[in-house]
Amino acid sequence: MAVGHVFFAATDVAEAARWFESVGLRLIVSDDDYAVLELRGGTHLVVSRAARAPRGGGEAPFDLMVDDIDAARSEYSAQGLKPSRIRRGSIHDEFSLVGPDGYRVTVLSSHAGRRAV
Repeated sequence: MAVGHVFFAATDVAEAARWFESVGLRLIVSDDDYAVLELRGGTHLVVSRAARAPRGGGEAPFDLMVDDIDAARSEYSAQGLKPSRIRRGSIHDEFSLVGPDGYRVTVLSSHAGRRAV
């Protein structure tokens, strides 16, 4: 069993697709009204057009998980994405990025250990 699709509405679909591609999702298709990007495991992020941006952005309706939180933060910093500092936790370490339409996107460390994901 897997999650098939996750949905995200953005005022500028192409800009949002480029942003998600820059943080590691694979672009499948994109046009003015929607984009589909793929995450590891085959889940698709479907970006659709929003009439307007939410006030203050808020939390994205999902988080992203990476194998190496320190390397990801360094890479995103080098891209100018201005990640927050890493907060170390008992299950996950995490940081956040400001994403499309001002949404705060949380990036978590994987807890899969040496198991294949």
